[in-house]
Amino acid sequence: MMMQTTKPTPTYLTARDVQELIRVDRSTIYRMAESGRLPAIKVGRQWRFPADEIEAWLNASGNGRSSPAAPSTTQEIADLFADLFDVMVVVTDIDGNPITEVSNPNGYFSAISGEAAALDRCIAEWKALGGEYDFEQRLRPSHLGFLCTRAFVRRGNTLVGMVISGGIAPDDWPPTLSAIEAIARESRVPLALIQQSIEQVHRIDHDAQQRLLRALPTLARHLSTISTEQQQISNR
Repeated sequence: MMMQTTKPTPTYLTARDVQELIRVDRSTIYRMAESGRLPAIKVGRQWRFPADEIEAWLNASGNGRSSPAAPSTTQEIADLFADLFDVMVVVTDIDGNPITEVSNPNGYFSAISGEAAALDRCIAEWKALGGEYDFEQRLRPSHLGFLCTRAFVRRGNTLVGMVISGGIAPDDWPPTLSAIEAIARESRVPLALIQQSIEQVHRIDHDAQQRLLRALPTLARHLSTISTEQQQISNR
């Protein structure tokens, strides 16, 4: 059995937390996050701020240095893949915490991810995927009803992250009313919001789904190479 390296789960701050730390108004924090001047991750419409990176940013603020929210190369690769296959893509650490923004989010995900509780539920599901050592590439239903799949990112022989692709409508989309009501309760999202956006999902045929399943491990291998090279550089 492959041994996993245990590491602390990253802590994320809210915009209000950061506002109290740096004493600027909320709109300024959002502008700094958008421009990349402040370490931040955007999932759906919610900004999250990695506590350790914010601390490093505060310590370095006197000499003008700041830490990026995520490697720009990783984000660009995820964006390209998502556009090519017309799916959503997010890269996370092995605990499900996003290290990129969600690429090509569909309207359904964008609508509900603005709700903090719904976003927390998504991250919890991503974390659960990281704990399932099933290496078969397959589409599986998410708690939101659409299909998703994931491939592991490695650094050497250690699993360090995942690339998760999804937002795909199954054949029997949309869900029944009772299923939509269950999603609303579980995600703590207004039922009307889900009903308004439920048709705004990615629709790809079975052939395209199979191409996605074949291609995702290749994307994960590229990200693994990037991760390993970055680690080698930092160790020099």
